[in-house]
Amino acid sequence: MVEAWYEMMDRATTSQQLAPLSRPVGQVEVRVKNLHKSFDRNYVLRGVNLEIARGEMVAIVGSSGCGKTVLLKHMIGHLQPDQGRVLVADHELPGAPLMDLTTLGPAEMDQLRRNWAVVFQRNALFTGTVYDNIGLVLEDVKGMGEPEIRQRVRDVIQSVGLDPDQVPRMNREALSGGMAKRVAVARALSLDPLLVFYDEPTTGLDPEFAQRIQDLVQDVHNRKTSMGTQRTTIIVTHDIGLLCRLQPRVVMLHQGLVLFDGPAEEFEKSKSPHIKPYLDLMPVLHRCERPTAATPPLP
Repeated sequence: MVEAWYEMMDRATTSQQLAPLSRPVGQVEVRVKNLHKSFDRNYVLRGVNLEIARGEMVAIVGSSGCGKTVLLKHMIGHLQPDQGRVLVADHELPGAPLMDLTTLGPAEMDQLRRNWAVVFQRNALFTGTVYDNIGLVLEDVKGMGEPEIRQRVRDVIQSVGLDPDQVPRMNREALSGGMAKRVAVARALSLDPLLVFYDEPTTGLDPEFAQRIQDLVQDVHNRKTSMGTQRTTIIVTHDIGLLCRLQPRVVMLHQGLVLFDGPAEEFEKSKSPHIKPYLDLMPVLHRCERPTAATPPLP
């Protein structure tokens, strides 16, 4: 069933179905302009245009291999475009101007990333304790000393619903899937980020844990930073439950372009010959992400 749907989508022509560029209300946090990317002869992104305003929650959806994660990697500077630009606000500079990622060196990218956090699909926790996983990031990125790190670890562990006395001492291997995801979110939250990226945050979790993580994503988004600024959240997902519960702005990629850009409610009710079949199969795709050689793993 899934393979047949992919074959139908591959044959479809979408030149008259593409969504217009959404103009967000407020200051732009991320701007993607005419983004193209291919791997060998596999053209993944064919001219993506997208603007995300500060404080928005945006879910990027679409069939496996459509370019969701490739787009995310461009936004966080892990990939360079073949053509086009990705601009992200630099909150270390007055007025938070948009910076073209392709023009920045390593030191400038490090400065930009001081206000970001990324929650990877497989959590990207390294060997060691939970305290190590959070504390080393705080030391490296924020330059914190031991007493401040200790308190921040306790605070963020408690904020994601885990025991601040027991969990920091636990080794990565002792964590359940749901706990590991919460620790990954706690590590992201510890950086007090203005911009949070999630790559498939609920993949592989049972429905109960998935709902808890959905609520946690919403809670983190709604919490203002220590400077009183609203966070911006970008989520790559197949999780229809997340769309229903959180009601983000939805951007659907298809054949390397933006097919839909609008409210989750409109997306869920769409009768489009391309969107409706995808909606029907989202639960299947969420359980078994289709691998693709065109999307190299995140480093």
